[in-house]
Amino acid sequence: MGLEERTLPQSGPPTERPHARADWKQMLGIGVVASVLGVIAGLLIDWFPVAASGQAKPIDTLWDVLIIASVPVFVGVTVIVLFSAWKFRMRPGEELLDGPPIHGNTRLEIVWTAIPAIILVGLCTYAYVILRDIEEAKANTMDVRVVGEQFTWTFYYPGEDGEEIASPELYLPVDQAVYFTVQSKDVIHDFWVPAFRMKIDAVPGVNTHIRVSTNERTGEFPVVCAELCGLGHSVMRQTAHVLPREDFDSWLADQRAKAAEAEGE
Repeated sequence: MGLEERTLPQSGPPTERPHARADWKQMLGIGVVASVLGVIAGLLIDWFPVAASGQAKPIDTLWDVLIIASVPVFVGVTVIVLFSAWKFRMRPGEELLDGPPIHGNTRLEIVWTAIPAIILVGLCTYAYVILRDIEEAKANTMDVRVVGEQFTWTFYYPGEDGEEIASPELYLPVDQAVYFTVQSKDVIHDFWVPAFRMKIDAVPGVNTHIRVSTNERTGEFPVVCAELCGLGHSVMRQTAHVLPREDFDSWLADQRAKAAEAEGE
């Protein structure tokens, strides 16, 4: 009797766990609903203080665009991770099993590389256009020199005969383009008026510059240091006063008169 090859029944536990499948329609539905709710919540939240500059609106719009683009990405990744942890988790008795052998999906890899690349290029291009637009020089610009030191700000305005007028607080007229030259006497600070949406570092030995155009909103707005600069960093605050044109001109004339009086003494 000849020997015949026989397939013997497998003894012992299997060495490979069975394939598990996730319902992609269910994942997609949950992801879409969660993304819509997240975008709505992100757009409804009042993230910023009142807008007191011409730069504020395009910056706020850029923020909204980033919310719309980033929330679905975050939600999509989170949904896939949670579904994977649920559907492909290890069950009791599978501690010694290997996962099923799989092969990469070239088409899927191309898609999930190309889509994020397109999104990033689009967002970077849009942000670049916004940055160029808000930094564009305007006519009739007023110069203000800002000097930071531990732990205060001083603001200098052009006076007569090349002299400067110093003020411990910032005064600006409405509807005015301002060119700030920012300096530091000691360590790195950061000049920031949240209502203007613009800020820049004050670096020792280096002049940095920033352009801001006030809008029609008058009022008082906090000036803060946005760079940790020492023990008094939290109290390095001043006030920006945005005044009607007539009130600002009157204030500046008074400051010039006081400076001339002090110089004549």
